[in-house]
Amino acid sequence: MFDAARGTGVELSVVAPVFNEAENVAGLAREIAACLSGRAFELIFVDDASTDDTRLRLLELKEELPELRVVVHRKNAGQSRAVRTGVEAARAPIIATLDGDGQNDPGDLVAMAGQLNRPDAPHGLALVQGRRVSRQDSGWRRSGSRLANMVRQGLLSDGSDDSGCGVRVFRRDAFLRLPYFDHMHRYLPALMQSEGYVVETRDVNHRPRRFGRSKYTNLGRLAVAMSDLRGVMWLRRRRRSPGGVDEV
Repeated sequence: MFDAARGTGVELSVVAPVFNEAENVAGLAREIAACLSGRAFELIFVDDASTDDTRLRLLELKEELPELRVVVHRKNAGQSRAVRTGVEAARAPIIATLDGDGQNDPGDLVAMAGQLNRPDAPHGLALVQGRRVSRQDSGWRRSGSRLANMVRQGLLSDGSDDSGCGVRVFRRDAFLRLPYFDHMHRYLPALMQSEGYVVETRDVNHRPRRFGRSKYTNLGRLAVAMSDLRGVMWLRRRRRSPGGVDEV
């Protein structure tokens, strides 16, 4: 599907899934580019079949931002598929993701990438998961997220109290080892740990949404959460690790 050839010199691929975010994408793309100026990066916006001017706004930016790539779904497939599409298209070994609504702060990406790649990182570190501080959401959304995180943490014990945070940095090869399913982006810490990888968290900034409105509701999330949790628990029980692989 994609020729994500290595040896391109790109060190970091930033993947931003977007759906009907026409008013947000240009400002977000420029902000990401400014934060990463001087670094070898690419910026991949994955348009999940938007019905507004999201794609047009992105295409208008390509001349201004040579690092920008625009990948488009022919049909709406959801955030998890958009993230995976971006990772498959990426040319760098390290991936950073953030939501396309502008609430995640691109200024956190450099520190998160540094945490992942630091010389004294534990062996097998594959994911630095963001943890939102001072969340700029409604009280209803915050309470729904707290409840969901309590239930998920109680069942999965993955050590992450905000796995729904969209800003994260991880190793591309580790991500592509994970089983794909809809909404998997909310379970990355647990899935990474199931594959034997180490996961760390980092406090990140969170900002108010300037334009548009959230595509999710508490009730909508609740409708799929229990099914997803059962699936992740089943995957973890069925995993068998070889303990590493050697060629002899």
